Amino acid sequence: MIDYTFYIHIFVTLFSILNPVGAIPIFLAVTANESDKRKKATIKKTVISVVVILFISAFGGNYVLAFFGVDIDSFRIAGGILLLLISIHMLQAKTPSVKNNEEETNEAVEKEDVSVVPLAIPLLAGPGSISTVILFSSTIPDLMGMALFSIIILMVSLTIFPFLLLSKTIGDRIGNTGLNIATRVMGLFLAAISVKFILEGTLHFLKVNL
Repeated sequence: MIDYTFYIHIFVTLFSILNPVGAIPIFLAVTANESDKRKKATIKKTVISVVVILFISAFGGNYVLAFFGVDIDSFRIAGGILLLLISIHMLQAKTPSVKNNEEETNEAVEKEDVSVVPLAIPLLAGPGSISTVILFSSTIPDLMGMALFSIIILMVSLTIFPFLLLSKTIGDRIGNTGLNIATRVMGLFLAAISVKFILEGTLHFLKVNL
């Protein structure tokens, strides 16, 4: 029987770590000189890039870990710590430096195409998103589960489109205060999830090795 609660948990986690609401200010900054038509094309390319990056992580991430000799428990602990650092920045309503920094944002303003870098990676599908997808894929045992996981990745990625398309309207309506509140709420969920990853990895590691 399929555990739908688990897949809902995956959806909430991925949505929190992608944080399309928190990406709105940076999107507005790097596309300030683009026409509405160009912005829409940029958003489409960003969404496609995020889907591709997360799919590669889901289906190839565990092979990369095996190649480097990293066990999943160690990666789960490391991934949990990374997510915890990201969530702490989100609770302060800041863009985590592992996602994007001020120099990269300023450089992106001068670029013609910002859809892949910095919007898709590292802003949306950054280290936190990639490690989270790898961790979840390692716990899914069958093809049906991976099919559902793929659908969730697609659904979460598609949520980016309306948020960025309506970014100016959302920014005008709720302002910086509203965006900060939304980011802090998602950061709180992400902090709890990251602690869960760290505890699960630590307990399983101790159980296997002691």
